[in-house]
Amino acid sequence: MTTLTDASAPVHTSGAGETPRRRTVHLAKYLGLTPFAVYVILFLAIPTTLAVVTGFFTEDGAFTLDNIAGIFAPNVLATFGSSFWVSAVTAIVGAIVGALVCYALLGTKAEGTLRTVIDSLSSVFAQFGGVMLAFAFIATIGNQGLITVFLRGIGIDLFANGPWLYQVPGLLPVYIYFQVPLMIITFMPALQGLKVQWAEANATLGGNRFTYWTRIAIPVLAPSFIGSLLLLFANAFSSYATAAALISQGSQIVPLQIRSALVSETVLGRENMAGALALGMIVVMVIVMWGYSVLQGRTSRWQR
Repeated sequence: MTTLTDASAPVHTSGAGETPRRRTVHLAKYLGLTPFAVYVILFLAIPTTLAVVTGFFTEDGAFTLDNIAGIFAPNVLATFGSSFWVSAVTAIVGAIVGALVCYALLGTKAEGTLRTVIDSLSSVFAQFGGVMLAFAFIATIGNQGLITVFLRGIGIDLFANGPWLYQVPGLLPVYIYFQVPLMIITFMPALQGLKVQWAEANATLGGNRFTYWTRIAIPVLAPSFIGSLLLLFANAFSSYATAAALISQGSQIVPLQIRSALVSETVLGRENMAGALALGMIVVMVIVMWGYSVLQGRTSRWQR
């Protein structure tokens, strides 16, 4: 006897009808993310949560908004202002210089020696920071640095107006040092994404080099350039180790003020204020990185 199957009966392809082997395969796909997830939870999620939460409590554990209100104190706002202008100046200079280097590299072979060397050096220099970078600048242009002593011998005193290298202005050349290679890494793919057909179409329609850059290339590259600029701003705004090694006294920028609140021996009981300052930094970083994400999304549309 032949048994007919009802054609209207639903066919189970997933869920309850999924075989154990297929479920195992689906679960195995996510096991590779486990180490990264643990890393993010331990070193990003938990510290961020603690920083945000502690800003809303006193030393005795009582809820308070005094720490948050302390962010708007004149001295704290001045510190945020210093961080903003240092980050903005180094981001703008780094973005412009890095974009010019990328433009110059367009005339070289993609797999050539020159571009390979510059790409490798940019990857190294973009990650070169902290105490090592501070020491390199101190040994080079510090009070008794190699270049400083040489220039002093010919009548040029770099520190005639004071020890600027060990103050906020001294962060400008140091930050630019790693901002330029970071710009080269992030902006070069956008320049490489410019299609030859666009230039050919521009020439076919009677356009020249000026019209190509003003009407095609610059509008297309603008989201990527601004996004890279925001990334450089966030990179400088969150930098701590290099500034801490150069500026041993004072709290001229926000990361150093957080350090002062945590380890100060003269003003005790400010640990929770550090959490409020960290919350302010997190808000700024979230806004900046959200803008970067939006611009990168627009850039990826024409790079596909």
